[in-house]
Amino acid sequence: MSSADSTPPAPRFETLTVPKASDVLAAEVRERILSGEFGEGTALPPERQLVEQTGLSRATVREALRILEVERLVEIRPGRGGGAFVHRPGRESLVSTVRLVIRGQRIRLEALHETREAIEPACAALAARRRTEQDLADLDAAHADLVGAGDDVPRFLRANIQWHNAVARAGGNELLIGFLSALSESIHASTDLAQFMDVRIRRLTARAHARITEAIRSGDAEAAHRRMSRHVCGFARAAAEVDGRELLDLPGADD
Repeated sequence: MSSADSTPPAPRFETLTVPKASDVLAAEVRERILSGEFGEGTALPPERQLVEQTGLSRATVREALRILEVERLVEIRPGRGGGAFVHRPGRESLVSTVRLVIRGQRIRLEALHETREAIEPACAALAARRRTEQDLADLDAAHADLVGAGDDVPRFLRANIQWHNAVARAGGNELLIGFLSALSESIHASTDLAQFMDVRIRRLTARAHARITEAIRSGDAEAAHRRMSRHVCGFARAAAEVDGRELLDLPGADD
């Protein structure tokens, strides 16, 4: 064997990806916000101090702050007394993100119905366990508006959304409240069918809402879950018979 054959292969390295300094700074600030170290409204150091403290360039610091602003984790206020202020994510952040996904992905009508069937019965069961007197008042008010809509279908549809959101709020689960609120636009679009929302369907809807509210008021989680499941599943089946759409066309923010 020759000496060349016994020579071990030279070490090799994979290509390394080094994160941008602005991403590193944004990640550190993001973690300190989400961990609670920086509370709501906390003023971050002025840009000049951030440059001095981090040793990064002014452009890098500005880019990191822009990243956090886009993520709605900081609010940039101009003028005297302005600067970068911490904004901890709340329910509106979830709502905004889910709505963007729905619009960007062109949600399938079937996917919306499946999602409602998965989460709304759970919301109703939680509402039966946790509802307050104010929650019941909100449900009654939305139901009264729905019944009082008469032949005013747009008013009926708005009241329908208000009632379903009131059920979610009564359940007290922040994620479910935010998620159903984010779906409201899609639910409205799926129910806005002139050839479907006739007097019979509106009466059936009102009756179903009344029975679900009754179960929530009495604290019967099992009945609330069962009745809500029957309601949303029945609606999906009935709507599918007259709705030929596969995708939902949602209006833009300025429409």
